Amino acid sequence: MIKHTADNLGSSGPAKSPIRVTKYRDLKDELVGAPGTAEREQFEFELSLELIPLKIKEYRKQQNLTQSELGALIGVQKTQISKLETNAVNVTLDTLLKVFGALHTKIKLSFEPEAAV
Repeated sequence: MIKHTADNLGSSGPAKSPIRVTKYRDLKDELVGAPGTAEREQFEFELSLELIPLKIKEYRKQQNLTQSELGALIGVQKTQISKLETNAVNVTLDTLLKVFGALHTKIKLSFEPEAAV
């Protein structure tokens, strides 16, 4: 770990406390838990859920579809596609399969048994 102080950074004035430099992965472990912990697993799960709306929008635009056109392909209104692109946390698996199917995109789900206690 590298430590810098205001003095060795060329600052004039009174000495300040050292600046702590931390690697990103160490900071992530400290804030959300080490890999394999329940806290880290929950963080990773929530992070993956937040990517769903971004991917729907990204793939829709790659295929040059409007929200209305995508909605028509799966039998829903433009407003429902808009909602999916902003917040897909409470979406059903059936809806995701329809949306990504219409976008010709595979969905991969992964299940891993928890370690025996």
